[in-house]
Amino acid sequence: MSTLQDTATQIRRDIVRMVHAVQSGHPGGSLGCTDFLTALYFKVMKHNPAFQMDGINEDIFILSNGHISPVFYSCLARSGYFPIDELSTFRKLNSRLQGHPTTHEHLPGVRIASGSLGQGLSVAIGAALAKKLNKDSNLVYSLHGDGELQEGQIWEAVMFAAHHKVDNLIATVDFNGQQIDGPTDKVISLGNLTEKFETFGWKTLEMDGNDMDDVIRILALAKEETGKGKPIAIIMKTLMGKGVDFMENDHGWHGIAPNDDQLAKALAQLPETIGDY
Repeated sequence: MSTLQDTATQIRRDIVRMVHAVQSGHPGGSLGCTDFLTALYFKVMKHNPAFQMDGINEDIFILSNGHISPVFYSCLARSGYFPIDELSTFRKLNSRLQGHPTTHEHLPGVRIASGSLGQGLSVAIGAALAKKLNKDSNLVYSLHGDGELQEGQIWEAVMFAAHHKVDNLIATVDFNGQQIDGPTDKVISLGNLTEKFETFGWKTLEMDGNDMDDVIRILALAKEETGKGKPIAIIMKTLMGKGVDFMENDHGWHGIAPNDDQLAKALAQLPETIGDY
């Protein structure tokens, strides 16, 4: 039986192969968030690959930073939502695996079209409130980019969630300090995100998003904090491009694909563990 780390390594292989094949996509953030999404889908979340959009009696996940679709699609496929070999259709004409996930394609596991940044937290809050109305005790998880927090809709949602005590929501921010135009500190500094969320009335935790043990530990703590009257935020520190040394911590890999030589170098650092698609 594969370990979570084996699964994460294979998913990183999937990411660089998918993006290379079509010379298009977003490898940097996908690689950085691989450990987190692997932990969610293969250990932490209660979820059903026999997908139902309503997500009743299960945890649900909302991907707000939809450009990291390669890691999302790989996790969905490898946890049983659709055939693994469909990953080979990523970003191709008539594929269900579009560059940004969309419900229009009816791909199992996708609950929101998340191309436009800043909207996912509002959707996640709506889903969490629906669970409360339905007396459904399961949780809603969401993931956001740090550059995405420069969108005003995020902070409207942050205020709303605290005011309405949406305490069945765990929202995670991928705090890698990079966005498409450069370091976040140079584009629009985010300041101290932990203090910001706490000031807005959230319970806030910090996580090393590239340490699988810490990811599991903090997600367990977050679950313990649900139901106490406050929404939960996790400030997750990651390295953009984690696992491929020449991609790490370089905003240039936000949205470009590796060439043939770069792919070979990347795959040499990411051994095949549970089988390529």
